Amino acid sequence: MTTLYGHTTAIGLWLAESLADPTDALTTWRDGSHAMLPAGGRFDAVRIPIELVHAAADSAIHTTVAEHLTTALDGPVVCDPTRWYYALVPPGTTESWTCGLARCLGLGAWLGVPHTDLTDHAHLHWCVPMAYPARLCDPGAVAALIERGHEQLTPEPAEFRRPR
Repeated sequence: MTTLYGHTTAIGLWLAESLADPTDALTTWRDGSHAMLPAGGRFDAVRIPIELVHAAADSAIHTTVAEHLTTALDGPVVCDPTRWYYALVPPGTTESWTCGLARCLGLGAWLGVPHTDLTDHAHLHWCVPMAYPARLCDPGAVAALIERGHEQLTPEPAEFRRPR
């Protein structure tokens, strides 16, 4: 059995088993890279622009954002610190996803997934690690977070007064 950095985790195995040959992911993680995993089987992923997440959290400070996402979503979130956050949601979420501010990735999409212990925020990492296999974010909570971020970024309508 291939191991992850010297140990195999139930979460790592659960994620790796989204591939026809799970050892591909296990080997990639062992070698220090991220594995490309298919969405639509074990999970879908909502790709959220970084600006919306930072606005929802009222911060761009990594620990503050991670704490906010942990509380707001109670599920795993992968972060590409250059542009996106990916909230992992139940498979099939793409069928009912209606929030136009973020795209839900399902069947046919692939997601770069870091090793389960990788939380170093300089590279692709877990902003909120998966707590246990199959524990995913609630799509309604993800949509609410996105809406909050959008509201924070959208200025309130100005009230115009006519000169007298």
